[in-house]
Amino acid sequence: MTAPLDDEGPAAPPRSNGELVFAEPWESRAFGMAVTLYDAGVFTWSQFQAALIARIARWEAAPTEDAHWNYYHHWLGALEDVLAGGGAVSADEVTIRARTLAQRPTGYDHDHRH
Repeated sequence: MTAPLDDEGPAAPPRSNGELVFAEPWESRAFGMAVTLYDAGVFTWSQFQAALIARIARWEAAPTEDAHWNYYHHWLGALEDVLAGGGAVSADEVTIRARTLAQRPTGYDHDHRH
């Protein structure tokens, strides 16, 4: 991984004993997508950091009662922002794809036969 991750500050990912922490599998996938796209040159890390900090700042300025804190929700939103802002994907395409994925049954992408 070549992404220059912050160790401190609002853009720093959650860590435990110096290791990245993911509570759910989708969080690690979102993390990996962002790093892979950065490595591929789709956006600069400073663009991603700015989008992530902006997402977190908006949440801090106006959190809703039903919105609990989840760093990777902001991470994923920042990824959507830089991809839409850079023309790699439209915001409408992101919304359509997210709705399609949300309609899949729970456990859809996990093989439970083992």
